[in-house]
Amino acid sequence: MALQRARSAEEYADWVKQARFEVQDLRNCLLYDMEDIGERGVFPAFLDLLEQGVSQVYEAMCNGEYSFGREDLPFSEVAEANADQIPFVILLRQINETHRKGLDVGEES
Repeated sequence: MALQRARSAEEYADWVKQARFEVQDLRNCLLYDMEDIGERGVFPAFLDLLEQGVSQVYEAMCNGEYSFGREDLPFSEVAEANADQIPFVILLRQINETHRKGLDVGEES
């Protein structure tokens, strides 16, 4: 099954914003779970790397410095290695696929 790519720059930017939200939400859920069971622990190591990687893409977009490329985004390796712990891994894959292959603007007739 092929991954869906964003159809416009606006949709792509929305996906990246959503990914930032999802990373923070995952962090908050883990924090809540740790507080609920009285655990003092550390977040999974991948969470900081994932947050940094998604934020870098977002900041590059906001600063007008983002450009599509053929290589995977920096957070992709972390996301794939921890896919079973990331409920929104499909969104991250779609962002990476759009980065690598560009927007899905459809076929010209």
